[in-house]
Amino acid sequence: MNIIMSLLLFIFLYLISPKIICGSIVPLAPALYLFGDSLLDSGNNNFLPTIAKANYLPYGSNFAIGPTGRFTNGRTVADFIAEYLGLPYPPPYLSLKGRISLSGINYASGSCGILPETGNILGKCITLSEQINLFERTVETNLGEKLKNRNEVSDYLSKSIYLVAVGSNDYINNYLATKYYDTSKLYQPHIFAQLLIHKLSEQFQRLYKLGARKIVMFGIGPIGCTPPISKTQLHKGDCLEETNQIVSYFNERLPSLLSNLTFTLPHSSFVLGHAYSILDAFTNPSTYGLTDAKSPCCNALENGTAACIPLTKPCMNPFEHFFWDGYHLTEAMYSYIASACLNGNKVCTPLNIQELVKL
Repeated sequence: MNIIMSLLLFIFLYLISPKIICGSIVPLAPALYLFGDSLLDSGNNNFLPTIAKANYLPYGSNFAIGPTGRFTNGRTVADFIAEYLGLPYPPPYLSLKGRISLSGINYASGSCGILPETGNILGKCITLSEQINLFERTVETNLGEKLKNRNEVSDYLSKSIYLVAVGSNDYINNYLATKYYDTSKLYQPHIFAQLLIHKLSEQFQRLYKLGARKIVMFGIGPIGCTPPISKTQLHKGDCLEETNQIVSYFNERLPSLLSNLTFTLPHSSFVLGHAYSILDAFTNPSTYGLTDAKSPCCNALENGTAACIPLTKPCMNPFEHFFWDGYHLTEAMYSYIASACLNGNKVCTPLNIQELVKL
């Protein structure tokens, strides 16, 4: 991120930041809850037997306390949104060891997806269904002990914000991983997308029944442009458009799902986060203060197409890079997504998060 972008982001976050009353920050929402994969995971995989980990340098090189399990060099989209809400970063559920955080919890787990088998070639991860099981335990056991009564729990849950980023691994670590999965032989791309949408709908309805009302779901980004796909297969242009087309079947069905849920579930608001909007930064990097939109900032395994090599030095200018490792973005890109979702309706529709918290 160049100096001008950094300054603009600082001014924006300052103007919309929560009010300070009597020396204390009054949060704009009671809590922030996170579900999904490595785009939001901040350390749950540290406690699991999996090779999908990011608890070592150079991950966290630009994060205040260093490596935490975040799959980037600094803050994630959720971190920026937590700052805007006036809340601490939601701690990983597995780090709490049975305790409770009333300001929110992170249930996300790298390499997992909507389908239960997704990502299991890399080891154990917490599937979306299992994440909601853990949230159910939080609601029915922990919150009841901390809050006064059922009405207070319901009010707290209805005003909290829920971020979900899931689905990428159902393609990367399942449908497109033909060496390990037969999924692509069993389902045509549009049928597979509908399967994911159906399963996702079931999980969203579970969240609603548990008390969630303000839910933001990020679609799948252009994974045909990621190094492990774009740099390992022959194609024209910068991206493997065939892969992007396969993913588009999911993204095209997602708006209708969220709109229908909002319509049929009373007092609910399901917001769509257009993750595909980052493609513009990939194709027009200089507009966003980027100098490299194709190569990872860190020294990545498998010829720059996978995770960061432990303890190696990353590039000198991470805020001018699009990719941090082979799969994940830099803090600079996450800050762009978060600020666009907070303000305006280019990324998050039909409501941005500023509007969502006021409901």
